[in-house]
Amino acid sequence: MSSLASCGHTEQRRGPLRGESPFSLSYGMKVVAPAEKGELSWRVKHYNSNSNEQGLRMNLDLVEEARERVAVQAAMYKARMAKAYNARVRSRSFQVGDLVIRKAEASGPIGKSDPKWESPYKVVEIMNARAYKLQKLDGKNIPRTWNIANLKKYYS
Repeated sequence: MSSLASCGHTEQRRGPLRGESPFSLSYGMKVVAPAEKGELSWRVKHYNSNSNEQGLRMNLDLVEEARERVAVQAAMYKARMAKAYNARVRSRSFQVGDLVIRKAEASGPIGKSDPKWESPYKVVEIMNARAYKLQKLDGKNIPRTWNIANLKKYYS
């Protein structure tokens, strides 16, 4: 463990850990950074093995609580991130009979000057919340289903 303890400062200040380093969550203690100029730090000068053993035993009892606290904070952080992301997502859906246009690149490669969207189609069947069967306006069915990411509502 001495090689791990000499790896330097590992404490994180942002994110779900909030001041707990992965090292302290694993081993129940903070990292002691090596001295840069050979001078001993206050912590190393005042080291007492008896009080250190007692402190380590007490810290081992508290490590599980720290891990649980970090897990709760990580879950809250994840929920906040999901809420922020989902606030920007605009849900959309189509009904049978709606007119839609589809991305031209979804049906094959397009050139630089080609139109980005293809002519209007009619929604014939809803396969699920994100997949639709289309039909040309002349009544000819399109052979496969189309994902909603490739469709846009057509306003005439």
